[in-house]
Amino acid sequence: MASTTNSESQNYPHISETVSPSKIDPVILGHRLRHFRTAANMTLGELASQLGATASHLSMIENGKREPKVSLLTRGADILGVEVGDFLQPEAPSARAALEISVEKAQRTRHWQAMGLPALRISSGTPTPVLEAIDGLTRELRRQSAEQAATPEEARRANVSMRKEQRERNNYYADLERQAHELLSAVGHDEGPLSYHAIADIADHLNFELRFVSSLPHSTRSVTDLKNRVIFLADARNPDHDPRSVALQALVSYVLGHGEPVDYKDFLRQRVSTNYVTAALMMPEKSLVKQLKQRKKDRDIAIEDIRDAYSVSYEAAAHRFTNLATHHLDIECHFQKVHESGVLHKAYENDGVNFPVDSIGAIEGQAACRYWTCREVFGTSDRFRPFNQYTDTSVGTYWCTAVVEPSQSALFSLSVGIPFNHARWFRGADTAERSRSNCPDPTCCRTPSAELEAQWGGHAWPAARTNAHMLAAMPPGAFPGVDDVAVYEFLAAQQHFSR
Repeated sequence: MASTTNSESQNYPHISETVSPSKIDPVILGHRLRHFRTAANMTLGELASQLGATASHLSMIENGKREPKVSLLTRGADILGVEVGDFLQPEAPSARAALEISVEKAQRTRHWQAMGLPALRISSGTPTPVLEAIDGLTRELRRQSAEQAATPEEARRANVSMRKEQRERNNYYADLERQAHELLSAVGHDEGPLSYHAIADIADHLNFELRFVSSLPHSTRSVTDLKNRVIFLADARNPDHDPRSVALQALVSYVLGHGEPVDYKDFLRQRVSTNYVTAALMMPEKSLVKQLKQRKKDRDIAIEDIRDAYSVSYEAAAHRFTNLATHHLDIECHFQKVHESGVLHKAYENDGVNFPVDSIGAIEGQAACRYWTCREVFGTSDRFRPFNQYTDTSVGTYWCTAVVEPSQSALFSLSVGIPFNHARWFRGADTAERSRSNCPDPTCCRTPSAELEAQWGGHAWPAARTNAHMLAAMPPGAFPGVDDVAVYEFLAAQQHFSR
């Protein structure tokens, strides 16, 4: 993305401030150029001749297959009697043009290419009903594809694949770090917590308005109106979501060029990359690595210090630590987010820890060992300080630090662990707490003792709580779990209100 943006910035140095150079759509630009050319009763050859260009070159521009130089647009505007900005508006010049653009873009998607369909050459002679039929069919195919995109098993497989990639990269993505650094540099922020003012500066830099509303659709954290360049944020207080991170996630998704995900794996990758860059903005690599290296030298690394220094949640601080620990500090580690019931919600590891997995290698939904730090922490009464513990396992001894954080609906433990030989770099390494886990041996913590079995075996009948998501496919829609109708109705209402 960065190279494309830089190239476009060089090609369009004098564009009006109301238009973002990095987001000019060449297909729409080409149609607008064609619209003004035909309105001036000029043929392709006539305009090309006056511009000093070939008809084939101009045709490529009008078809959105080549980007024009600013000098060509300037001369073209003079010849056609319009302003350069008229070419660069984000809307199609007519309803017919909008239809042509939609069909042209559909042919460039992976959905179309995967079906092996021949390319349709669209001209002024192509009947409008034909284009309407093709556009309607492609939209329905995309809808059906999204609806069938992810069964629970496919979602688990996507998570397994993503975690494998993260492990191979030590959860460090240099290209995403670079993009975060470029954004921070653009607004003059180098270190320390990212303030609301700095986030507003990033929005201004990207030519977006941040607007808080009380009527955001229930299934969303934010809604981005790309047409009017407004990001709508919830005006209610939600302890689960820092307004700074929600605003940044929306801005970052735009910067990364995310579109409608083609399947759940694509959705997951977009979410992971968005969260990564957001964390890199809130906890800049340069300043945080400097602090961590000093803390390692002092043998005083603590996740809670990252949390407090950058005004983020413990979970965000722990995630960010895993991004940087191996790449910059040569410390292998693991992370767990565990529900108070003992079920694993999120996990990452590159230190060989023995996580529970199902038959396809998925961790999510598995029960964490009762004797691991992530479970033992729920039994502590001190919620101001982390709980530290050494745990002997079948694959080695691990030192872990954990805290409990509440959400709106439950308590979760968040823990970071490292192999025994790395524990000396961390605050709390002198803990006397020690445990033993024999998992995945079922006799460790999943099989009742002989005494309990003798007392209650055959005399208990629990009613299990069944979650609806266990019985159905992943929520339908292009963005899993999001009510598209509610989002579109919300945007329409906002546009009407703005008028």
